[in-house]
Amino acid sequence: MAKPMFLRSAKRQFNFTMARLLFGNKSTAPHFALVGSGSANHLCQRILESGHQRVLIVTDRPLRDLGIASRACEVLINAGIDLIWYDGVQPDPTFTQVREGAQILREQACTAILAVGGGSSMDAAKIIAATLDSTDEPESWAGINKAPDTAAPLYAIPTTAGTGSEATMGAVITHEGDQSKVVISGAALLPVAVALDPDLLLALPPAITAATGLDALTHGVEAYIGIWSRGTSLETARMCVRGVAHWLPRVMAEPGDSEARLGMSMAAYYGGVAINQVNVGAVHAIAHQLGAFYHLPHGVANAMVLPHVLRVFGDSAKTSLEELAPLMGVSGAGAAIDAMESLRESVGLPGNSDAIKVADYEKITERALEESDGYFSPKILTGSDVGQVLRAITA
Repeated sequence: MAKPMFLRSAKRQFNFTMARLLFGNKSTAPHFALVGSGSANHLCQRILESGHQRVLIVTDRPLRDLGIASRACEVLINAGIDLIWYDGVQPDPTFTQVREGAQILREQACTAILAVGGGSSMDAAKIIAATLDSTDEPESWAGINKAPDTAAPLYAIPTTAGTGSEATMGAVITHEGDQSKVVISGAALLPVAVALDPDLLLALPPAITAATGLDALTHGVEAYIGIWSRGTSLETARMCVRGVAHWLPRVMAEPGDSEARLGMSMAAYYGGVAINQVNVGAVHAIAHQLGAFYHLPHGVANAMVLPHVLRVFGDSAKTSLEELAPLMGVSGAGAAIDAMESLRESVGLPGNSDAIKVADYEKITERALEESDGYFSPKILTGSDVGQVLRAITA
């Protein structure tokens, strides 16, 4: 059962005040990003120059079987250093997978981690890295800045353009028991350096291209419309939204277009930079529950939820959406929402799902409200608001 609104409002105000006191208005610590064709090779060369001789590669089995992970690590392979593989990451990574990777990290005495893959691989790699000098249970790190202050040096090569995890100090891990998702963050989780290499995205299937692209759009929108602006969050959020609107239709039409792939990689990266400063919002709070309950791909869930949450926000997000509208090629808040919905339709993502069950509404709503109260969206959602969104996306 949801807490009374006055308690939720007071809690959010307290969290907002503490966040501003802790983080101020400056941007988070920068890291190194290599951009363009062949940048994965340059990143691997950087790892070599840093003196690492035993590197844990965190990825998923399909990427390894397809040879994409090995291609990303080609420079390291050719240099003959010891590469230790953990390819057990699956969508919605779990604490069990984190522990499996952590055991390999310690037993093999790896001195660095290279994450190759989408957001799941990067999120798992972050928490694996944080176990290097800690005997705590990773579940105890749930929340803001509760992760250890030190971690194994982490490098990242994203093979999708959407999650922005390569640019954030947060990770989302799933509890196997109740399938709830836990957000863990800390400065040590931010990758040391990343490579945005379009060559590794050219064979990305259309469905994944579309879903990750809408995920990036959601990051840009939520970072921009929230009540907290910090550092470069507004600028990078705008670059994200503009980039997705421009490049996603092109890359869907021409999957082998390297320039368009790079454009989407940059848009996703900017989205990650933005949410790394001000976090996500209520769209993610609901989408995370859809992933936990029904294993809907995260980008698909965000794409379904986004327009309905924006309409629920109403006047509280009107001015911000009016400012984003020209980046979508339209004018006005309502037209901006319609354009986002049209983009979802044009790339073939569904607007609803028959996996969602009315019987689960109450539990989904409870969890969504609990999570959304930790974000700084323009409006505090009510149970009625969440129910309205769920009804709109239930087939």
